Amino acid sequence: MRNNPLVICEAMDEFAAQQDFLINIGPDKAEKIAALIAETKPSVFVELGGYVGYSALFLGNALRNAHKDSQDANNGIYWSLEADPVFAGITMNLVDLAGLSDVVKVITGKAADSLRRLKEEGKLESVDMLFLDHIEDLYVADLQVAESLGLLKKGSYIVADNVLRPGAPEYKQYVKEHKSMDTRAIMGLIIPGEFEDEIEVTEYKG
Repeated sequence: MRNNPLVICEAMDEFAAQQDFLINIGPDKAEKIAALIAETKPSVFVELGGYVGYSALFLGNALRNAHKDSQDANNGIYWSLEADPVFAGITMNLVDLAGLSDVVKVITGKAADSLRRLKEEGKLESVDMLFLDHIEDLYVADLQVAESLGLLKKGSYIVADNVLRPGAPEYKQYVKEHKSMDTRAIMGLIIPGEFEDEIEVTEYKG
């Protein structure tokens, strides 16, 4: 498993299917977001809600691969913001096992507080892709924090998970009505179980 992020993710999928359900994004939706990463090649990726690191491994690997031919040796940076220190600790260990420590940086604390701190410390000037995968009721408020900090720029993407199941209707309405955003839904599956869900993909027009 060492230095192989996707093998670790496969083991997590197997555990979730056979032992105990994990609220990971799962392979179906992760592959769709990885395809968007390959297409848009974001340099700065920020995840709100890291849980136990599945998305950080899968998508962090996709981010590194998107920049593997970069002339400036830039692998991109993946900030994983997680409120629960236990989950954050698990993610850090898995990131190290996966050989992604040069790409994925784990920050412990509430998403809004962590965004403000990273901005104040000069570590985060703008975000190319913002991934919302924490508490659905916080999607709008935390997106507004990113907006107020000036982290979104023309061409930035906001990707939101679980907008159909368990659902984020206020968020969907917010991005649909936002004058500076173009948004679309991508169907995906919650695995295990193969329950239908949606990923909301939104481009910030500036």
